[in-house]
Amino acid sequence: MEKKQIDFVTHPQGVHMVGDGFRVHNFIPQVDGLGRYDMDPFILLDYNALMHVEPGGQRGVGPHPHRGFSTVTVAYHGSVAHRDSKGNHGVIHAGDVQWMTAAGGVLHEELFEKEFASRGGDFQMVQLWVNLPESHKADAPSYQAIRHEDMGFYALPGGKGVVEVISGEYKGVSGPAKSVTDVSLFNARIGKGAVADFAFPKENTTALLVISGAVEVNGVDVPQDNLLKFKRKGEEFNVVATEDDTVVLLFSGKPLNEPIYGMGPFVMSNHEDLVKAFRDFGNGKFGEM
Repeated sequence: MEKKQIDFVTHPQGVHMVGDGFRVHNFIPQVDGLGRYDMDPFILLDYNALMHVEPGGQRGVGPHPHRGFSTVTVAYHGSVAHRDSKGNHGVIHAGDVQWMTAAGGVLHEELFEKEFASRGGDFQMVQLWVNLPESHKADAPSYQAIRHEDMGFYALPGGKGVVEVISGEYKGVSGPAKSVTDVSLFNARIGKGAVADFAFPKENTTALLVISGAVEVNGVDVPQDNLLKFKRKGEEFNVVATEDDTVVLLFSGKPLNEPIYGMGPFVMSNHEDLVKAFRDFGNGKFGEM
């Protein structure tokens, strides 16, 4: 197989608040401020880099709507409580993942979990929005709470680390997340000098975010909090940890190649459906909380 070519590496470009609790860098769709929007099927990546939360109340984002995509929240430090208008609720802690498919429409809220909020502590999370094909945008909403221990695990040779499989498959190990969008999502937790090799179809959109530590990818240095995106050329690449306790989030997905009409919390495939999403929300069709 051919080595995958790197498109660019970028550092975080400014920060903004989501609600009154989450302090995030937006990598998708802005990606280094150059208007690089070709990340299909990924339509948003908000990265709450490592920060310290002072003890206090349950801050975060109150009830708000979504339609047309899935939100995937990956927790590295801290705890977040979730509830939605379909009666789903739960808490994700460090290592866990929440995979909510908004599809036809749902209201939900995300707040610091009560005990975590009261004691404070380190907080670090990623939220990735994955577009749904038009044929599934009207599906019933669904919710997957994926505990760390329920993920797939592939141990690297020599005890050098592990690849956690959230969705997709890595070297015969499958992840528990289910999605109608063809997406692979992995965490590589590796020690200095460890090498993890990956291969994805060349037509996929493939990228990685260094959560902690630093890596070298096909000879290119990628420090902590930086995003690397590959070109749609080649299949293989190696990730080499250049620091101890390195954690890398890798994601790859087959583009949908469908029109995107998005505004705020709604991402549809045509203007008419986008207008209808706002109308349905205004008419209370997303439920109540």
